[in-house]
Amino acid sequence: MKKNHPTMWYVKKWSIDISIDILGGVLIALATYNFAAASEFPVVGLNGIALIFYHLWGLPIGKVALLLNIPIALCCFRILGRDFFLRSIRTIIITSFLMDYTAPLFPVYQGDRMLAAICTGVLSGLGFALIYMRDSSTGGADFVMLTLKALNPHLTLGKIAFVMDALIVLLGTAIVSKDIDSLIYGMIISFLLSTVVDKVMYGIDAGKMTLIVTDYAKEVAQKIDEVTARGATFLKAEGSYSGEKKDVVMCACNNKQMYSIRNAVKEIDPKAFIIIMESNEVLGEGFKPH
Repeated sequence: MKKNHPTMWYVKKWSIDISIDILGGVLIALATYNFAAASEFPVVGLNGIALIFYHLWGLPIGKVALLLNIPIALCCFRILGRDFFLRSIRTIIITSFLMDYTAPLFPVYQGDRMLAAICTGVLSGLGFALIYMRDSSTGGADFVMLTLKALNPHLTLGKIAFVMDALIVLLGTAIVSKDIDSLIYGMIISFLLSTVVDKVMYGIDAGKMTLIVTDYAKEVAQKIDEVTARGATFLKAEGSYSGEKKDVVMCACNNKQMYSIRNAVKEIDPKAFIIIMESNEVLGEGFKPH
């Protein structure tokens, strides 16, 4: 029985990966074909470029995206690695098939364009995030984004996507609709997509982290505990100009608690130096479990 465990684990993982590819692919296909194409929105990624071919010459979106993926995939193969490349090829094929053969089975939305833009951004964002979280991609612009992410780890995928997709949106507007409203809707879609990707991948429990440089570290930590029931960590620091030893209080909290923490610190030490930073996701005791 033990000899079968690795095989069973692999089969289970492969089954989950395929299921996520199908779910993510359906969401992306519906967003692109049933919402964006009907409203002539310029959309993001290689699907956005394929959508230009669809509007100009009626070429199938999925097949065009699949063909456009080939040269980009070959260029990014070495940086992203063999395993990721093979997983992405699987996802690309599934998504392209769903785009051309499954999405047309559903009704095309003909209602309000703002609602169509919201649905396009949210559905595609959910689809891309699900696929990214299984360490795969839909290829094309994803390959480029993840390559940039590998070279610049401090950048989030959402921010990289927003910059790249904005360029594709501008191109789609200039070639297809030539309509300023479509450009605005396209930018809304790009913003929603990048936001949804970041929220799903990095956690809806995003919050704040603060670093407090003070002469009353213990008192500040105690006050933070009183007003928010949050613990704190003491860090040792030294001023570069004065050479004085300083205690730094580090505390992670949610967005609502930061206001109370800031007021509590001012109450204890009005001269305290407070740094407040965005925290994409906090894991551990008192927050979301690992």
